[in-house]
Amino acid sequence: MYSSRLRRSWERISLQSATLSLQRTTHKTTACARFVLHRSGVNLGTEVCMPEKQTMDRAREDAREGKSASTQAGEFVREEIHHVREGKHGARSPKQAIAIGLSKARRAGVKLPPPRRGKASARTTKQARRDYSRGQSHSRRRPSGRRSRAISNALKREGRTGASRKSLARQAHTTARKRGSTALHRSAMKAVRTKGARGRSQAARKAARTRSRR
Repeated sequence: MYSSRLRRSWERISLQSATLSLQRTTHKTTACARFVLHRSGVNLGTEVCMPEKQTMDRAREDAREGKSASTQAGEFVREEIHHVREGKHGARSPKQAIAIGLSKARRAGVKLPPPRRGKASARTTKQARRDYSRGQSHSRRRPSGRRSRAISNALKREGRTGASRKSLARQAHTTARKRGSTALHRSAMKAVRTKGARGRSQAARKAARTRSRR
């Protein structure tokens, strides 16, 4: 009788020790996985924190061609629009998708200055300054995993209509109405200088298609 009790006690102690060892091993493996994922630019929600390589290459090519920082940042905004349309995450509005792209661009090192005083809210300007300084400092500090997961989960709960063609067209028209004729003319002349012959030809064809649909 004593031998059976002793055997059951020993089995229970062995099982508890094995369970504790497994929990320690699992915790260590999870911690290592978190470290590797963050070092590779991927958070635990399998969302890519860093911009895609193609986006970085297009931005560098724009910089080599002498295009403005806003044109380089447009590549990151384009990436975010595609992410929303593909279902990787959502966006509450076109402004949010554009803001995410601009934040990525500043953190990637694009020399896009923060908005001037009066052009945006104090919170937006403060965040833009933080992103800009982070991108220009070339810091190797790892992002917070908890913050990355919270952002990814929050964006996944948003809808997909923020990146629709109708929403983006409405946003573009609203922004254009706020600018004067002088600013529009200056932007057009700058586009003529930086687009090149091929870019001007493509823009003209696109404008002709748009006019024909109307």
